[in-house]
Amino acid sequence: MKKSLLFWTQMFLLATILITTSCVSQKKLVYFQGSDQLYANAQQIGQAYEMRLKPADQIMVKMTCLSEPELLSIFSQDVTIGQSGNTSMTQGNSISNQYAYTVSTGGYVILPVIGRIYVGNMTCEEAAIAIENKVKELKIINDPEVTVRLQNARVTVIGSVKSPKTVNLTSERNTIIDVLAQCGDLSESSIRTKVKLFRETDGKREMFTLDLTNVDIFNSPAFYVQQNDMIYIEPNKSLGVKSSAFYTFLGAGASILGLASSIVALVFAIKKESGS
Repeated sequence: MKKSLLFWTQMFLLATILITTSCVSQKKLVYFQGSDQLYANAQQIGQAYEMRLKPADQIMVKMTCLSEPELLSIFSQDVTIGQSGNTSMTQGNSISNQYAYTVSTGGYVILPVIGRIYVGNMTCEEAAIAIENKVKELKIINDPEVTVRLQNARVTVIGSVKSPKTVNLTSERNTIIDVLAQCGDLSESSIRTKVKLFRETDGKREMFTLDLTNVDIFNSPAFYVQQNDMIYIEPNKSLGVKSSAFYTFLGAGASILGLASSIVALVFAIKKESGS
């Protein structure tokens, strides 16, 4: 009798646990699975992460001259609508001029005195070198030092994240993990294996599907984001339904009914054992 009663008690406890608790597979939540084995030794980074200039990008061009600072006055023309230039003294009595310019659809920027210069698909460093060479070629300044920075780099994140937003990129090396962290990470209802990233390159739009749970994401060409990328996080539809008020009420009712059935079955089993 005691063994039978113990058996039914254990069954009751097991049913209660199964009814009142739920378990989400750890494999659906853990990022970079397999990284312990793959990165036991350091791995070479295979893809380039530099952002390259595209049409409609705004770049800040800063020019400095040490030997002939007075020559920089010819660049004091601000040609960008809505942007103001800045001329300032720096150490060594040199002068630096900096202005914001917009890259045209053809990949050109128009600079005062220099004129049109092609910077499309260049990195900021490559664009700076191209401008320096053009200034020297025109014999305007012998020792120009040019710095180019991208001003309006941003990535938009929508879908099942804790804080959907447009993220302003503060450097030229940004990963999708950096961007998602700015959004507070993915929500619990997110599908981490189907993160979609849309990118425009050379007049074409392409889509990458990323699996955050797989360590192979580090080798994806979309792991390092580019300006104007759009990231969409797909929600888990079943979890979305479960979060509805109706489903919550229905689930709670089913749990209570199941628990009550287990209790009734246990009571009858105890009475039956007592009667025997």
